[in-house]
Amino acid sequence: MQFSILASGSGGNACYIETAHARILVDAGLSGREITRRLTRVGIDVEGLDAIFLTHEHGDHIRGAGPLSRRLGIPVYLSRGTLERGERSLGKLPDPRIVEAGETITVEDIRVETFTKCHDASDPIGLVCGLNGKRFGMATDLGRSTRVVEEHLKGCQALLLEFNHDPVMLEEGPYPLYLKRRIRGSEGHLSNEQAAHLLGAVGHSGLKHLILAHLSEVNNNPEKARAEADGALRRLGIEGVQVSVAMQDQPGPLVKI
Repeated sequence: MQFSILASGSGGNACYIETAHARILVDAGLSGREITRRLTRVGIDVEGLDAIFLTHEHGDHIRGAGPLSRRLGIPVYLSRGTLERGERSLGKLPDPRIVEAGETITVEDIRVETFTKCHDASDPIGLVCGLNGKRFGMATDLGRSTRVVEEHLKGCQALLLEFNHDPVMLEEGPYPLYLKRRIRGSEGHLSNEQAAHLLGAVGHSGLKHLILAHLSEVNNNPEKARAEADGALRRLGIEGVQVSVAMQDQPGPLVKI
């Protein structure tokens, strides 16, 4: 199993995952054309996609899902709340497939576990993709961690975790008060410290790849996020983890688990 973070941030999110027999997209928050371009940059033909999974209905996660699914004739897996609240942006999907949080979906040889998370969206979900004991967990766009989130993320060899903001930068930054309250609220976005705490709860000696995701371009920077992540790994006594920062403007390399 291997993956590439095609984009991460408020400007759009998308992650490509493939196995020997399956190719899926988790979120499609860029235009269909831009997703196609970024897949091409990492050597992937968009025509080979088997399915799209959506975590919630916000535009930076669903923008290209409708056009891509119609063009390719592939199913879109999403919660009922995401379908209903995102209907205007998604348009008519050729094959919508409703997912209940906690359900496990199989696409060819890949198993996709779903779990509920806390975010100001309608029925948002997180995902863990697995194959032959290898697991890739994804938890972004959540205001706080929960026992459910932690239980699903344990045992993953690769993690995509939200390190959205530095609390001091957010507090002193230019955002209006209502937006600051939303971001730091229990259904907003994880701070670097909160993400490090989550990492401390789920990190283990088998963790090989950690991708810091959804960094705010205004209220965070890679150095602060990395410092918190590195600190959490040191406290766990874990060495050899490849830590990287997902980018907004360019795709990351294909990472093999």
